[in-house]
Parts: sequence; C-alpha cells; structure tokens
Amino acid sequence: MTIPAPPPWESLQPVEPVWDRAVRRGPGVANVLLVAVTAMVLVVLAWFLGSSLGAGALIMCGVLALIPLSICVAGLMWIDRWDPEPRGALWFAFLWGAGISVVAALLLGSYVTELLELALASTPSEVIGPVLQAPLVEEIAKGLGVLVLVFSRRSHFDGPVDGIVYAGMVGAGFAFTENILYFGAAALAGGGLGGLVSVFVIRGLFSPFAHVMFSAALGVVLGLAVARGGTRHIFVAFVVGLVPAIAGHMLWNGGLLVLFTDFFEFYFLIQLPLFCAAIASIMALRRAERRLTEARLGGYAAAGWFTGQEVQMLATRGGRSQALGWARRIGRHQIMVAFIRSATRLAFTRQRLLAGHDTQLNTARERLLLAEVTRLRSELLAPAGR
Repeated sequence: MTIPAPPPWESLQPVEPVWDRAVRRGPGVANVLLVAVTAMVLVVLAWFLGSSLGAGALIMCGVLALIPLSICVAGLMWIDRWDPEPRGALWFAFLWGAGISVVAALLLGSYVTELLELALASTPSEVIGPVLQAPLVEEIAKGLGVLVLVFSRRSHFDGPVDGIVYAGMVGAGFAFTENILYFGAAALAGGGLGGLVSVFVIRGLFSPFAHVMFSAALGVVLGLAVARGGTRHIFVAFVVGLVPAIAGHMLWNGGLLVLFTDFFEFYFLIQLPLFCAAIASIMALRRAERRLTEARLGGYAAAGWFTGQEVQMLATRGGRSQALGWARRIGRHQIMVAFIRSATRLAFTRQRLLAGHDTQLNTARERLLLAEVTRLRSELLAPAGR
C-alpha cells in the first residue's frame, strides 16, 4: 500500500482529525465497560477475602503482595516503554488477572480436580491439584483475558512484545491476588511470623515473575498471530499458546514434587535459567521492534514525511535519548515524548496496513497520525516564547 505524499514542507499545518471521531468512540466505551466489570468482580473478591481472612490480615497481606506486584509492573513498564500501551487496557488486564481469572480458578478448580482424579485414578492427589489442575484452569482463565484484549484493543496489539505486556499484566494481577491468599493462609496457619516470612521470600522475592512468565508465553504466540493479519489464526494461536503456558506452570509447580527435593537446587537449575531465557527472548523481541520502527519510518522518509535524521532520532535508543535531553533543556519534553510516541504508532500502523489489517480503519488512523506528527514537529521547532 502506497504511502500518501506529504504537502509542501512550508504548508504543513495541523489537520482537524474529523475522520478519527468514529474510530475512537467505540474502543473508549468498550474499555470503560470492560474495566468497570472487572473492577466490580475484584471488589466482590476482596469482600470474600476479607470475610475469610479478616480485615487486618487482608490489609497486611495486601501490603506484602504489593511488593512483588511492584517488581512485576516495573519490569513490564520497562518492556513497554518503546511503544506504551493504553493505560485503560493495562488496567483491564490487571483487573482481569486479579479478579475474574482468580474467581474462575476458585469456582472451577474443584470440579476439574474431580474429573482429573476420575481420569487419572492412579495419580496421587497431591500431584493432580498443583501440577495438573492449577496450571490448566489458571492459564486458560488468564489467557481468556488476553484474548479479549486481542479483539477489544486490536489497534494497540501489534505483535509479540505487546502480547508480553498485556499477558504479563494479567499474570501480575493473578499473582497479586494469589499471593494474598498464600500469605493469608501462612499467617493463619499458626506457624507464627516465620512461616509468613518464608512464604513471602519464596513467592514474593525469589519468583515474583512466575505467573507473568507463564502468561507471557501465550502472549507471544498471540502477538505473532496478530502480526500475520486477519483473525483466522487467533483462536488457533490461543490454543497453541496455552501449551507452553500450561507446561511451564506444570514444571514450576511440580518441580519439587516430581523432579527435586531441595528448593534451592530446583531454583538454580530450573527456575533461574528459565527466567534468564525469558529475559533474553524479550530483549531480542524488543530489538526486532526497534528495527521494524526504523524500517517503516524510513519508508515515510523516502516519501518526504521525515528527514533521515528524524528517523534516526525517532527509531533508535540513542537518538531518542538525545532528543529527549534536548527537548527537556528547552522546556518541550512532553511535546517530544508525544512526537516519539505518535511516530512509533505511525510505524506500527504502516506495518498493520502492509499486513492487511483492517485497511479502512488503519488508513484513517495513518492520516490522523501523519497530521499529528506534523503538528508536533511544528510545536517542537517553533521559536521560543511563541
């Protein structure tokens, strides 16, 4: 698909984005409804936890659970900084994980356990619950939230890195509520402060990213399917992506029951290498995302929308750092941030057009973003005091 030609440089002016009005209304309303529903479920779950644990224990365990949650969210925001996702969609992902997926796991877990015990009568019950039922039910429950985001926020779901961020946020939300449950059980078990500290260290400090990693495996596969274009691959990718998510969860839960007897041996031989492999994979995907941004903006540069120097500024880590530093010195840091983000979204919009995604919608969005980057460039280069 041909890139539209820019007007003469001296005539580049902000364009009234009348064509975008219909584009923004639907997803905005959908986002509000989705967040509202998931928030209501979380409120009901919080009431249930408060009645089970007691208000004091709930507050204490909630504060403790905020520590691993903060670690996870900080890591996901670092991954997401190249092309930040809408905050409403991230809130929905967190609330789905912390509320709906936990409720689904609590309601369905016992039934699935009974079915597995009937089908696998010779398998010990202590293996069926944590090693088979929990990974199966929890990963499907979490994954459905990611699937909702694929269709409800398609314009901001561009590939595997976005899949990692959205799915990781679902996993972080699930881990937050699950940690409250585990911390509460330890506090009420009669083992004293030592039992609670032990559970907190193992779950909150040694393996805070466990659920994020399981869900992210599904997010990567869904992101690859989205990048191919169309919807025919999405549901197949969902099923395929559940395989590594469930398998990783089974390995994580079953390591000490089936493979190892010493936690630290299991941690350093299995858990830590898996985490390092996940980090290496994310770094590789982020590099690929930066290369794609540079290539697509290079196409716009060839058509006359950007200069070659602007492409380097917008599409490389060093260029962005220098540009933000310059803008900060002249008091236009937020304008530069908006310029970089709009240009990055433009690059991914072009990628969606080349992949055949919703051509009419993305063509309108491309026109809007071209007008937006033109306006922001004018504001950046306007004389001081204007």
